Amino acid sequence: EKYSEEVRVLTMGEGFSIELCGGTHASRTGDIGLFRIVSEQGIASGVRRIEALTGQIAIMEVEAADDLLTETSILIKADRTSLAEKIQALVDQNKKLEKTVAELNRKVASGDGQDLAESATDLGDFKLLVSLLDGADPKSLPDALDRLKNQLGTGIVVLGTVNDGKVGLIAGVTKDLTDRFNAGEVVNHVAGQVGGKGGGRRDMARAGGSDVAALPGALESVEAYIRNLL
Repeated sequence: EKYSEEVRVLTMGEGFSIELCGGTHASRTGDIGLFRIVSEQGIASGVRRIEALTGQIAIMEVEAADDLLTETSILIKADRTSLAEKIQALVDQNKKLEKTVAELNRKVASGDGQDLAESATDLGDFKLLVSLLDGADPKSLPDALDRLKNQLGTGIVVLGTVNDGKVGLIAGVTKDLTDRFNAGEVVNHVAGQVGGKGGGRRDMARAGGSDVAALPGALESVEAYIRNLL
């Protein structure tokens, strides 16, 4: 930077700090009004830079932050006093779900998944696999379904899970069986027993329900339902 012969100098305290200043000077701090620090960073050894907004711009910044806080409170359905607590709960829940998905995918992709496929019931020219995946995230079910269908080769897969007090269901029929069985009808057979309903394609359909206690029995009834269709 180039300076003229006369420069402005900012002095703080009795010799505490004397610096060249290229900024805007105020006669008194009251002219500055609101002073809002927006960032601070180290620029050299023992030297840190503070960046701030003042006056009307600082007020606009505060108002924008307040609007964002209000929008966030509405979005996650929490008042401001419990906002941090609610956000932390959501973060913890997300981590738990990610862990559940990773574990489920690991089981299905590895030997555990193969063991699950090997537990399928042989119904002659195809296999039927019905399983309750405890605590699995419903969003992970389609991937699990596809992997298990591939492992069966020819068959029908019905998976159920309970998450946050709600039943999640998915049914899949391999392509070579879709002329004989409809995944939508299969999943609705189960859903109807757990207080729900669903739908989808002949090869894949999903459903939900609310009667968690009825889920084990509903899944057990699938084999008899399929046998009646033969």
